[in-house]
Amino acid sequence: MASIIKDRAIVEDDFTVIRAAEDGALPAVAELPAGKIIVPFAFWQAERDALTASRSAQEIGVWLAPDSEPADIVADFDKIALIAVDFPVFRDGRGYSTARLLRERYGYKGEIRAIGDVLRDQLRFYERCGFNAYALRADKDFNDALNAFTEFTVQYQGAFDDPSPLFRRREAAAAQKASV
Repeated sequence: MASIIKDRAIVEDDFTVIRAAEDGALPAVAELPAGKIIVPFAFWQAERDALTASRSAQEIGVWLAPDSEPADIVADFDKIALIAVDFPVFRDGRGYSTARLLRERYGYKGEIRAIGDVLRDQLRFYERCGFNAYALRADKDFNDALNAFTEFTVQYQGAFDDPSPLFRRREAAAAQKASV
């Protein structure tokens, strides 16, 4: 079984990511593997009723492509276990915005997983945007990747994990010190 990093720990991944075949075809619902699956958003939209009839919400995840609109999945938050965001190449950063929108605008509280070309150097940036799970590329060292979360102790800009930029945090600390 494959591993992922979830909440800064290496855990076994019990989900199977479903991708289209080389010809673009996706399997029928009856042909999907048993167990927990993460399906493409377009497949979810087309087969939502069949999927929810054959599996529990804890067995279904949906992955969004870089050009997917996160608002389109909001009504289905209660029908799925997780949302994965696909990074087909490491230099495509649209998924960062997708995660941030899911967390901040749409209030998604569940697992947001980075899949695809996920590299160690990006983990802390993913986390700052709202991701909490990461399916690293197969050729990457998971133990080394965990170091990415602690290499930088101070972030200048605000993000999902800490909305205040550094200058605001410094102002607050100075104001608190002055009031003591």
